[in-house]
Order: sequence, then C-alpha cells, then structure tokens
Amino acid sequence: MVLSKWKVYISVIMLLFMITLINPDKVEAAYIDEFGSRILRPGDEGTDVAILQKKLKKLNFYQGHIDGVYGGKTVAAVRKFQEANNIKADGIFRESCFNSLPRQELFDRNSISRDDVILLARVIHGEARGEDFLGKVAVGAVIMNRVKSSLFPDTIREVILQKGQFSSLMDGQANYYPGKEEVAAARAALIGYDPSLGSLYFYNPKVATNIGWISRRNYVKRIGEHVFLR
Repeated sequence: MVLSKWKVYISVIMLLFMITLINPDKVEAAYIDEFGSRILRPGDEGTDVAILQKKLKKLNFYQGHIDGVYGGKTVAAVRKFQEANNIKADGIFRESCFNSLPRQELFDRNSISRDDVILLARVIHGEARGEDFLGKVAVGAVIMNRVKSSLFPDTIREVILQKGQFSSLMDGQANYYPGKEEVAAARAALIGYDPSLGSLYFYNPKVATNIGWISRRNYVKRIGEHVFLR
C-alpha cells in the first residue's frame, strides 16, 4: 500500500514536470487543421464534423450534441445556415458554406492553457494507448465531462489528479511522452468533440479488476476496448 502511494506520488510529479517539455503549438494537429479540406455530407464522421457542429452551435443553428457525426440534427442546422446565407439548402456543407462562416475561436483562451492540453494528452496516452483516434478523443471527453459535472472537481488538473480515478497515474503510464495524435485528441476534446456522448466513466473489460461500481452506472456505448458509462 505504501509502495503504491509512492508510485502515484512519483507519477504525479513526473506528469506535472514533463508538461514543460512539450510545446503543443509546434505539434501538427492535422485532425483539427483538416477542417475545410473536404465537402461534408450526411453520414460523415470526424473532427471536422465536430468543429462544424461547434461553429454552428455558436451561431445558434445547431442544438445537438457535438458528437462528430453528420446526422439529422446536423443536416437540419446546415440547412438553416444555408437559408440564412442565401445558399441552396441541400444540407451539404461545401466550399460556399465554408466561405460564409464567420471567423471564430474554437478555444476559450481565458480558460484553456498550454498545461491543460498537455495534461489531457498525457492521460489520454496513458489510458488509451493502442486505441484509434476516436477512442482517444472519447477518453479526453470523459475528463471534460467531469469538469462540467457537479460530481467532480471543476478544473482539468483537479479532475486528473483526483485520487484513485485514473489507473495511468497509479501504474506510471501517464509518464510516457504523448505523441501528435494524443495532443490532437486532447485539442479535439477541448473544443467539445465528445464521442462518449456525455459519459463520466470508462473501463476496459479485459483488464478491469475493481468492477463493483459498474452496475451502478448506465451503459452508454463501447468504443474500441473501452466501455463508456454515465
């Protein structure tokens, strides 16, 4: 038990110290920079769809969940946007639509810091190594959902460092250097991309040992090896 506490303590110190070693501004976030590089149609999925949903939400056209899926609510929002800008309202977001979007900041610069991005990226790396990009974003989204929830602390750092919540802090996995994909996943989660659909918990059924709490939570979905719960 004492050894375990020391491992967590050392992991936290390493996590906070190694933030200084990464400059997220120099990381090529291709998953976010791709916005505008393709025509978006019903059925499409991805970070660019989530960014579109975020932008339309800021303009009061979109009221749905930022899930990165170009479904019925997104189509309806796009048509409203097209009608407001005298564009053929066919629900397909093409070049004329991109050109009509006002310039908007995706991030709230007053609330999101460099440290937030890197802390999130490190835990995503520790918890979702081996998952695809969607699975990594989903893990980051759970952390962001906890920040918004009254059941958890109200900052990214406090949520991540809350005792006993993330196994990657206990086994040292969060100490490893995150790659470009983890930083891009952190940024995607920070803009509101939430493939977990509001989940507050996740676990891997193949490796989980303490699972007594699972029966008290509502199943949401499975992404890769993780099951997401509310």
